[in-house]
Amino acid sequence: MPNALLIYPEHPPTYWGANFALEMVGIKSAFPPLGLLTVAALFPPEYELRVIDLNTGPLEDSDLEWADFAFTSTMLTQRVSLQTVIDRCNRASVPVIAGGPHPTTFHDEIRGVAHFVLDEAEETFAGFLKDLESGMARTIYREPRKPDMRVTPVPRFDLIDLENYHSMGVQFSRGCPFDCEFCDITKLYGRVTRTKSPEQMVAEFDALYNLGWRGQVFLVDDNFIGNKREAMKLLPALADWQKSHGYPFTLCTEASVNLARMDALMEAMVEAGFDAVFLGIESPNPKALIKTKKKQNTSQRDDNFLFNAVRKIQRTGMQVQGGFILGLDGDDESVFDAQIDFIQDSGIPVAPIYLLTALRGTDMYSRLESEGRLQEVPLGTSAMALNFRTEMAPDVLIAGYKRVTSTLYDPTLENYLERCLTLFEHLKPVPHLQKPRSANASFVEMMGARARLDPEQIPAYTKFIARVSRDHPRMLPEAIRLAALGYHFEKVTRSQIALNDFREFLTSELRALEDARLDGICERKDAALVRARALHASLPQDFRFHGDGVDEALESFRAFVTGESGNPVRAGAI
Repeated sequence: MPNALLIYPEHPPTYWGANFALEMVGIKSAFPPLGLLTVAALFPPEYELRVIDLNTGPLEDSDLEWADFAFTSTMLTQRVSLQTVIDRCNRASVPVIAGGPHPTTFHDEIRGVAHFVLDEAEETFAGFLKDLESGMARTIYREPRKPDMRVTPVPRFDLIDLENYHSMGVQFSRGCPFDCEFCDITKLYGRVTRTKSPEQMVAEFDALYNLGWRGQVFLVDDNFIGNKREAMKLLPALADWQKSHGYPFTLCTEASVNLARMDALMEAMVEAGFDAVFLGIESPNPKALIKTKKKQNTSQRDDNFLFNAVRKIQRTGMQVQGGFILGLDGDDESVFDAQIDFIQDSGIPVAPIYLLTALRGTDMYSRLESEGRLQEVPLGTSAMALNFRTEMAPDVLIAGYKRVTSTLYDPTLENYLERCLTLFEHLKPVPHLQKPRSANASFVEMMGARARLDPEQIPAYTKFIARVSRDHPRMLPEAIRLAALGYHFEKVTRSQIALNDFREFLTSELRALEDARLDGICERKDAALVRARALHASLPQDFRFHGDGVDEALESFRAFVTGESGNPVRAGAI
């Protein structure tokens, strides 16, 4: 009986990971490895399965001794951890089978994998296993077409400890009808949105409920409304299930901004238990949106379309979470204040902001390649790595990015908590979405969050809780949850800036040494190394993560300074 070890590599700290907020309540990870759990359901019964999520616990040597094969599924941010997992499996002589979005695009860069099962696996996995058992498996398996999701099985949620996670994940659809230039979703899953049946989704809800799950369920679709007709078929079934079970789940998902034009669908979402939706807003700059083929975020008849769309969704009863990008072609220096003002004024507390990355396989990547603008930069670890020449000067862009993030997630949390209050002023109360909490439970949660905040954040938090208790008492549990998320976002922001500043410091020191005269150069190198080591030692350990590249950058700098480097280190290469 074969033993299949399903390993989910570690994510570095990101805005979406909510790591620091989850620490407050003893939860280890935001989301389970849904892709791996779906693959687990494709195995025949004669396989023994074990799931190891490195975001919730370690991979032990005993796991590798038990395993006949190791299966992994990863996204780009897990790139470094994936290679570490592969290397361990190789040393233990356990063949690795890799799949998921990252290997599908970058399998040519991944070493040590015995077999790649790429794209979506529903229609190829059984054949791959048959070949594997016979010793005839090929190196690469590709899906010849986009599979029908109505054959996708219920994920094996029973293989994980649900208590480790903040939210469960299910998937209703794949694909998106839009074709934004910078997005790889349509390249991975197509522009024809495929869906599961309402019966399948109810079966997945049943599975989670029967395992004891109560709480948030994230529908991980890249665009839940990509097939509006099928979404409207699903929502009444979910609403009926929720009502019959007493609304045990709060639901959230991702959608395109044109959701605001679909009144009936929004009402159906609220009835089904959706209390939040993530929108890819990207930028309040219409010029940049149009240039990157995101016209659905613009309107010729409404100059404030994005703002009004956010406000309309909030007034339906759903919190808007928004994704934002800096560095789009068409951006100028005015975009920094525009981003800050838009996010603050619209009341979007959860607003992760990223520097644009040109992903291989996207239309943007092809365009930038043809324009000779691509740069060789490792992806997946540094939040401020630019892998193409931006229209805006890179130093101006990175400085602006730092200012935007550190303003929206300022050290005191004042700006963030002010956005939360703006949200509550416009968010329609929905009784079945706001379950009552006892005063004692709310007090314990409120004080627990307060105990973890930095001292400079407590005054704004105290004032915020007082305002919510007075003006929006039904929102107090959500206010405490959002405050914890604000703590996380601010900490991620500071860590990103600190790690980037360390790299910039090394680059600056290197340039100074390259420009220095020979007189006294040894003393200058020694002093530079002392400063670099002191700054490295001052980085808080909770800002650090596996694969952040900081130790390697310091070692490269040290090797240059001591003359141990075989080749000169170029300024800017650290």
